[in-house]
Amino acid sequence: MINDKLTGKEALGIEFGSTRIKAVLINERFETIAQGSYSWENRFEGGYWTYSLDDVKEGLRACFADLNRECLGLFGVEIRSLGSIGISGMMHGYLSFDADGKLLVPFRTWRNTTTSEASRRLTEAFGFNIPQRWSVAHLYQAVLNGEEHVPSIYHINTLAGYVHYLLTGERIVGIGEASGMF
Repeated sequence: MINDKLTGKEALGIEFGSTRIKAVLINERFETIAQGSYSWENRFEGGYWTYSLDDVKEGLRACFADLNRECLGLFGVEIRSLGSIGISGMMHGYLSFDADGKLLVPFRTWRNTTTSEASRRLTEAFGFNIPQRWSVAHLYQAVLNGEEHVPSIYHINTLAGYVHYLLTGERIVGIGEASGMF
C-alpha cells in the first residue's frame, strides 16, 4: 500500500465513459491509491443515443460509493475531504436547458452523427473543421431542423459541464468542451 491513511489532500478524477463511469483517487505524489467504477449503457431513443440525467446522477453516486468502499477497505475510513476534483467525459454532445434549468430534449451523446448539414455549413462559414459531434453542430442542426425546443434554450452544456454544475452550482466547462461549444 502506498499510503496508510487518507490526508484530505488527495485528488479525485471522475470520467464518464461510454460504458463505465470511473473514479480514481491519487495522492500528492500522483500515485493511484484507490479506484471505483459503475457500468452503464447508453440507449437509442427517438433517433438519438442518450443517457437519462437520472442515470448520470445514479452512476455518479454509485461510482463514488464504490470508491469509498475501496477506501474503507484500504484505509479504514471513507473519503471526508479532497484537495481537488476533476470531471471528464463525453466532452461533446448536447444538453439544452431552459431558464429554469429544465432539460429541453434528452441528452444527445457524442455518438450521434445526425448533424452533417450543420457540420458542413459551420465548417464552410468558419473555414475550420467543425465535427458532427461538437455541441455547436448539435445546436445548429436543431436550429436548421426547426426543433420545437430551440426558442426556449437558455444555455447548453456538455456532460462534464453538467456534472460540474451538479457538484458546484457553477456553469463551467473545460477548454475541450468550450472549443466545441463556442
